[in-house]
Amino acid sequence: MSQPHQVTALTPYHVPLIIDGREEPGETTFDVISPYTNQVCWTAASATPADAVRAVESAQKAFPAWSNTKPTVRRDILLKAADILESRLEENGEFMQTEMGANVPSSTGFIVPLGISMLRDIASRITAICGSVPVVETEGQSAIVFQEPMGVILGIVPWNAPYVFGVRAAASALAGGNTTVIKSSEYTPRCYHALLRAFLEAGLPAGCFNLISTRAEDAAAVVNSMIEHPAVRKVNFTGSTAVGRKVAAFCGQHLKPCLMELGGKNSAIVCEDANVETAALAVLTGAILVNSGQTCMSTDRIILHSAIADKFKSTVKSLFDENSSAPPPTLVSAASKARVTDVITSALSAGAEVVHGAFEATTTTQPDSDVTRVSMPPVILGNVSQDMCVWKEEIFATLAAYMVVESDDEAIELANEGGYGLSASIFTEDLRKGLAMAKRIQSGAVHINSMTVQDEAALPHGGVKNSGWGRFNSEEGLKEFLVTKSVTWMD
Repeated sequence: MSQPHQVTALTPYHVPLIIDGREEPGETTFDVISPYTNQVCWTAASATPADAVRAVESAQKAFPAWSNTKPTVRRDILLKAADILESRLEENGEFMQTEMGANVPSSTGFIVPLGISMLRDIASRITAICGSVPVVETEGQSAIVFQEPMGVILGIVPWNAPYVFGVRAAASALAGGNTTVIKSSEYTPRCYHALLRAFLEAGLPAGCFNLISTRAEDAAAVVNSMIEHPAVRKVNFTGSTAVGRKVAAFCGQHLKPCLMELGGKNSAIVCEDANVETAALAVLTGAILVNSGQTCMSTDRIILHSAIADKFKSTVKSLFDENSSAPPPTLVSAASKARVTDVITSALSAGAEVVHGAFEATTTTQPDSDVTRVSMPPVILGNVSQDMCVWKEEIFATLAAYMVVESDDEAIELANEGGYGLSASIFTEDLRKGLAMAKRIQSGAVHINSMTVQDEAALPHGGVKNSGWGRFNSEEGLKEFLVTKSVTWMD
């Protein structure tokens, strides 16, 4: 295979499929639009259901040999892939910047290094996979419990943190001795292509990791063709709750287990005794600065104790003023900006107010192909109510809203209100109180005195309620890709 194409500007390029270790241009293509220019940066192959089935069957063919590969060999391949990704850190960051508009701190400084760190952590756990030897009741009988690979794993991954999500989906499956097919996001196909290239160059056998991309209108048919294939033994999906419901329903029809990491509506509770400066900086960082607010863990809802509400708002204003000369964050697409504009307009018409930031009420709510950059200044709304979309639904942009409460109990009730439960923050100088509150919050993670955006290899990651089920990362994440088998025998 040729070396990865170096991109220093928007240049013509075509992102292929990779099936059975070979790059394929595809019969049809789709355009990938860069939000930095709102123009085509490159094209990508659009897989058909037949292509997807070939990818599954390639993985099925590769499974027997890979599942019997010694753990140390699998470990070394994954570690070498991490080294290759690290050697191309800036290049891979550029792909992410071009495709989804991420800035350098979010791409090269955060998401790409996090993916590499997770890959090394997953690799280090491979040799620790083992079963157990329980003592059974029957006299003269013995037993052993094995942890075994499942087969072909389908991973469906989003655009907003491609190197992290690609590693979680693919490396976790491979570590357990499974093979995998990854269906990439149509927004970031080149990031996922760069990831798989690193695995192949590290020595991963052909067919163990296949990559499919497809245009949005064909995605359902392509995904369904893989889910219903008998060789696919489990599905992992990271993305919106709305699409997750459809994937889970189709998996249910075919009795396929699925791991779901879905949307979040994440609350930051600022208690009466909080360090307001710490809280304000963490909330702004989690809501706006990290990836332009485009993560499932972004801070959407700010819940302020009335005793510190005014001080918090003035501190946030100072931070806004300090950064007023910075260019506005970039969103992934004009359609995303139009949707967020509608959310803000709806909230303002229902009585909300812009507390921090700037918003043009006359801004068009339709995608505009003549816009040269899809950017949106950060906005924080006040005077919102619980029935507003801005408070209820995941936003995925540089937008947050706050409400004021009179007690910690009221704050917890407000944080638990609604269907999501992915990440939350509590700001308090009393750790005992913070821990007690954390136990009452219905969320997959709670961070005391730090922002809602936190994901690392050592911590299990996933949600409750409408934010999904199952866990990525750490030992729990690896177990998601293994099946338990009990064997008994008479001595």
